[in-house]
Amino acid sequence: MPKESPPPPSDRDRDRDRDRDGERVGRFVEQFASQLVEAGMPRMPARIFAALLAADSGALTSAQLGEQLQVSPAAVSGAVRYLTQQHMVSREREPGSRRDIFRVHSNQWYEALANRDGILKRWESALSDGVASLGADTPAGRRLAETLAFFEFVEHELAQMLERWRVHRESLFGK
Repeated sequence: MPKESPPPPSDRDRDRDRDRDGERVGRFVEQFASQLVEAGMPRMPARIFAALLAADSGALTSAQLGEQLQVSPAAVSGAVRYLTQQHMVSREREPGSRRDIFRVHSNQWYEALANRDGILKRWESALSDGVASLGADTPAGRRLAETLAFFEFVEHELAQMLERWRVHRESLFGK
């Protein structure tokens, strides 16, 4: 599915974000970030991701993120690097400016899962090599073969599930 390229945040979106109850937004950001941390995401990327989700525009500058979360530019930079590697946010240039905008897309979970395909293929390749090296008839080889079969199953099911989600999403939200 091609990545969406939404327009830059409008002045109306920025004003709406500023008019929100900062305390309530902050509570949501920290609570959702805590859930992401419990699921294995590093703390600072979790906070940055939750802050972007909570912004009506879905996009904030490094300075805005730093101010909202009370963190250093270096913390924002490292967190954004992690999130871009995970395909959860993108870095864009603000039109007419040298500032970067970090954006979470409305379909970020789809993108993040769809990009796991390459990881699964690499794991499958390594496991296949392991089975060949250890011998399929050894206890370790059988364990690796079962793990390989599991990842092949997950890869196949994930592809079908993502297609079903794409159709379902279109029925709910259009395009």
